[in-house]
Amino acid sequence: MNQVERETEIEGVDVAGPADAQPIVFVHGAMFTGKMWAPQRDALSEEFRVIAPDLPGHGARSDETFRLEPALDLLDEVIDTLAGGHAILVGLSLGGYVSTEYASRHPEKVDGLVVTGSSANPVGRMKLVTRAVGGVSRLATRSDRVEQRVRNAGEKWVRERDLSPEIKEEIIDAGIYPRQFGEAGPDLEGKDFRAALATYPGPTLVLNGSRDLVMQRGAEDHASAANDSYLASIDGVGHIANLHRPETFTDAIRRFSTEIVGASDDESTDMTA
Repeated sequence: MNQVERETEIEGVDVAGPADAQPIVFVHGAMFTGKMWAPQRDALSEEFRVIAPDLPGHGARSDETFRLEPALDLLDEVIDTLAGGHAILVGLSLGGYVSTEYASRHPEKVDGLVVTGSSANPVGRMKLVTRAVGGVSRLATRSDRVEQRVRNAGEKWVRERDLSPEIKEEIIDAGIYPRQFGEAGPDLEGKDFRAALATYPGPTLVLNGSRDLVMQRGAEDHASAANDSYLASIDGVGHIANLHRPETFTDAIRRFSTEIVGASDDESTDMTA
């Protein structure tokens, strides 16, 4: 495993791996931090430049509130400063939506895009669902007691995963931020991320856990919207697929990065996980 570079030019970013290797930027979901990618960082940093920032409202940026535009600005700074101006983007849940919007705006900087737990498009009926869930979450987490209960549940969930004790503690020590789940809602609801995805010309992997039923319902439509798409599912896991089955998730990222993004020919590849 390559040494993690904790002191970077940007606050709250883990960087590991050879400086001249293909960069992969991992964008975390709401409530967690960039440390949720520790299993992928440790497994991939021998062959890739692995970069994992904390989004606004999380980790080293917990004094901020999540908003989409500052998150996009941060991602642009990370790619320009730490990835040499281009990278494969891997985003989970909220991070998937951020990554999709970024790829739409800056396609020349995105070598490939992986969206996981981000196949539900928050328009139409899903706009109302997103608004309702976000509103309830914001209201509930105004209570310090409720927020602490959610944090405790998140820590318990991490401790029950099949991860090394060191990685579990690394994720938990970075903190869990329940209030940011609700804060993200207003910036997502009504935004057509599927239309944004359709403007990105590069390769896209839509990857979900088979038990993530809400996201699975939209997976085929989401993949169909992309210009060069690959669709895969990881059996027996839910929304946070990278921690449910870290080895399988990591293998899917490695294969996409080497066989699709890094391929020198146009041969099709089966991305079934």
